[in-house]
Parts: sequence; structure tokens; C-alpha cells
Amino acid sequence: MTVLNNLGLSAVFGLLGILILALGYLIFDKMIPLDFNKELEKGNMAVGILIAGLLIGIAIIVSRVVAA
Repeated sequence: MTVLNNLGLSAVFGLLGILILALGYLIFDKMIPLDFNKELEKGNMAVGILIAGLLIGIAIIVSRVVAA
């Protein structure tokens, strides 16, 4: 029973982390007056690296909060 409980909690925290990550991206997207999707379609690698760094940073913060 403990294994199933831990598995369920991991799934809940995983989904919560993904939702917070998406919310962080949406907030960042609204704050910066640039259409990231359009820039990525043009092949702008700098925007891709910026978004990757943002998502990694948010993921590190979320993982620390979930682990606490």
C-alpha cells in the first residue's frame, strides 16, 4: 500500500510541477513584448536558448519546493 501511495503522490507532484512550469512560461510570455512562437518558427536560436534557460530555472525552483 505504501508503494501505491508514494506512486500517487509522485504523480500528483509531477503534474503540479508541470502546471507551475507552464504557468511560469505563460507569465514570462505576457511580460515580454515579443512573440516567442513566431520567433521560434523563424529559427531564432537565441529565443530557443532563452526559453530553455527559463524553463530549466523554473523547474529547479519547483523541484526544490516540491522536495521540501
